Amino acid sequence: MSHTLRIHYHRDFDGMVSAAVLAKILAETHEERVTWSSVNYDQRRDWKAFGGSERFAIVDFHFHPSAEFWFDHHPTTFLTPELRAAYEPTDRWAWDETSPSCPPLILRHAKEYWGYEAPERFIDMAKWSDVVDAARFRDVEQAIFGDEPALRITRSMTAAPSREYPDELVGAMVDGTLEEVANSPEVDKAHNRAARNRDKALEQCPNTVISISDSVLHYDASSSKIRRERFAPFYHHPDIHYAVGVIPTRSGFHVTAGENPWNPPTGGLHLGEMMEKHQGGGHRAVAGANPPDLEAARALATDCAELLRAALHPGQ
Repeated sequence: MSHTLRIHYHRDFDGMVSAAVLAKILAETHEERVTWSSVNYDQRRDWKAFGGSERFAIVDFHFHPSAEFWFDHHPTTFLTPELRAAYEPTDRWAWDETSPSCPPLILRHAKEYWGYEAPERFIDMAKWSDVVDAARFRDVEQAIFGDEPALRITRSMTAAPSREYPDELVGAMVDGTLEEVANSPEVDKAHNRAARNRDKALEQCPNTVISISDSVLHYDASSSKIRRERFAPFYHHPDIHYAVGVIPTRSGFHVTAGENPWNPPTGGLHLGEMMEKHQGGGHRAVAGANPPDLEAARALATDCAELLRAALHPGQ
């Protein structure tokens, strides 16, 4: 078995920061040699065999009993009742579904169990991870047009120049500040391309809408010719409570569902639990799943939109 520990992290800002923070902490407190690679929902299909014989850790993703270190905050983290029963808090495992993102959980745990004092740059990363992952933006304008370093990095991910780009960002964040990472030529180039895509997405969004009724917007942005902006539905339609749609990914098609952070529903459904039934997951306010093909993705998006309308207007 390799002496190197591989950190598997969810492929978003929250996950990248989690991986960078844990990599630095383990190197300093456990003298671990670490590497890292991203994971996504399509890799959970044979979850029991995940990791093979390698030594690994998982952050911001599903619980696995073979993980030497594991930290997560998703309420849908346990894929089976057996996995839920296998979890108990230890000095190497921690779960807190009340945490807005994963890095603050890791930093709290490392201080309590390993005596680690986080540098200011990690505290800053954790703060912004809460903002990005829990959609705690001041307003929709900041969410879409914000130019803070964390938001530049986050936006650059939507125009990643390669599949290895997230891993490169993790490596940069292990020892660099958000400002240093955001100002790197590669991030600046990807961000500028992503900003142009954002502007195009805002233009194209109205033409992707399939329906708007009962405060739920249903859209289809599955074409590779269509740019996608997560908060565009709420920018154009601030009165809606939910947006559900289909978008393309490198591995196929993704169904995404999200609450309007600036006009959240009263009641409604837990989106993570809704998507968990379709081999996906997430939080109450945002979740997704990766169906096997476009037809299945479109069918799931339609079903989810109907479920949300029914939840908002029971009895109609």
